[in-house]
Amino acid sequence: MKMGAFGRVMFAVYVAVFFLYLLGPLAVMGVSAFNTPEYPQVWPFEGFTLNWFDALFADQDLMYGLQTSLWIGVLVVLVSVPIGLAGAIVMTQINARLRSTYYLIVVSPVLTPGIIIGISTVVFWRQLTTVTGMRFFYDGIVLTVLGQSSFISAFCMLVILARLQRFDRAQEEAALDLGASYPQVFFHILLPFLKPALFSAAILAFLSSFENYNTTTFAILSDKTLTTVLAGRVRQGSTPAISALAVIIVAATILGAIAYELWKRREDALAGHRRRAAAKAEIEEADVGFAPAPAE
Repeated sequence: MKMGAFGRVMFAVYVAVFFLYLLGPLAVMGVSAFNTPEYPQVWPFEGFTLNWFDALFADQDLMYGLQTSLWIGVLVVLVSVPIGLAGAIVMTQINARLRSTYYLIVVSPVLTPGIIIGISTVVFWRQLTTVTGMRFFYDGIVLTVLGQSSFISAFCMLVILARLQRFDRAQEEAALDLGASYPQVFFHILLPFLKPALFSAAILAFLSSFENYNTTTFAILSDKTLTTVLAGRVRQGSTPAISALAVIIVAATILGAIAYELWKRREDALAGHRRRAAAKAEIEEADVGFAPAPAE
């Protein structure tokens, strides 16, 4: 069905409003990071400056919060991805009648409010460490990693499960028939197949941890992360230094997305090359099999 002139105009307006809503705040922060006034201002543009980036790197609270958030994000990836992988594998191996119940249990942390997860994490580990005497576990960074991992691992499981459902079990059976052990099948067949999903799950886990606030604000105790520092600063009034931080984070995200896309295209090209080489080898083998026997 073709759109009329009015329909095309409305579609253009809709697209323009959509992108303005999506990218407008980022554009405002990007411009204000390079404007000279001491408060975020887009217009009038009074002069270009990089001083707000210097002010950002000189802010010890923001730098400490950024360092803590990066460290927690790495730890959350190390905890959540293996748990998500195990959960996805169990999902494919469990009895079909129990599968829906199991799915409901492992996905339930995703549906739980972050505030509840943060408070319950603090209460549970405070009681446990008091009873067991392991007070060194009652630390803001440790509790934040545990609290965030409780629901981020469910996200990782869903990402890995989507890839795992396309796995051909005949490859496992063939490897086992040829004498491979279960660890060999896991490390040499299953993990290479799941590599793209594991990478995506790791990125998702890191970003989810880095921007999390609801769970972190309770679990971090007296320590602080970037989100908790930013929340305190915004209450006191935003500065262009925060806009400079947003510019750096957005630039890093875009560069990461470009690097991932290039890596993914390279992997697809290598996989296509291997498939073509395998198909060519099969054709050559078939031609040799049908070739007439040499005369004696």
